Amino acid sequence: MGPASGGKGRAFGEPDWRGGVTPPLTYKVFDRYAERYDSWYRRNPVLFKCEAKVIESLNLHGRGLSVGVGTGTLDLRAPIDVGVEPSLNMLRIAHRRNIEVVRAVGEHLPFKDESFDFVLMTVTLCFLDRPEEAMIEARRVLHPQGVFAVCIIPKNSTWGEEYMKRAKKGHPIYSHAHFYTVQEVEELLKRCSFEVVAVRASLSYSPHEEPIVEEPSDDPEGRGFICLKAVKV
Repeated sequence: MGPASGGKGRAFGEPDWRGGVTPPLTYKVFDRYAERYDSWYRRNPVLFKCEAKVIESLNLHGRGLSVGVGTGTLDLRAPIDVGVEPSLNMLRIAHRRNIEVVRAVGEHLPFKDESFDFVLMTVTLCFLDRPEEAMIEARRVLHPQGVFAVCIIPKNSTWGEEYMKRAKKGHPIYSHAHFYTVQEVEELLKRCSFEVVAVRASLSYSPHEEPIVEEPSDDPEGRGFICLKAVKV
């Protein structure tokens, strides 16, 4: 498939975990809970719409890669061409949505240098064992001046605080997450030679309030879903 190493993608073949990179144990959790994870979007249509609007507002274009594509529901709000994910069951669902998928990890992307115009990570960073390595890989596969979009649930938001409480109680998914503040992500991006050019955000209310559809905001303060748009420098 296009720029994949060797000229062919691995929809459901052997995963590309070369170079001493091993998959995080969390991928087994996502294998087990893939259907439950995917159903969240159907059970929370207002929240989904808010987050989808944020991704759409990033105006991503060109050849796109989603790192940690999951089941693909939210990532399809951007014009991605291919998604990578270590969880086989998540990939099966994404494949049903006609996404070209490759089983791989973000720390070792099986693509040639400068293969993509943009890379998208949607709530993926918090589940990576080596986030800086994944950012460096994203930079490698991006064209010069390519765009890297990182969407997070900030740990200092009411949403991040709620999910961390659930993690302490043994939530099967959130207990494997390491949440970041916007400032921490900005510092990571800077260390990996990216320049943040825009921030878009939504969910100004708490998880315990009645959800409403919001238009994306440029102000990340206190919001529960934030995307940072950065350029490769």
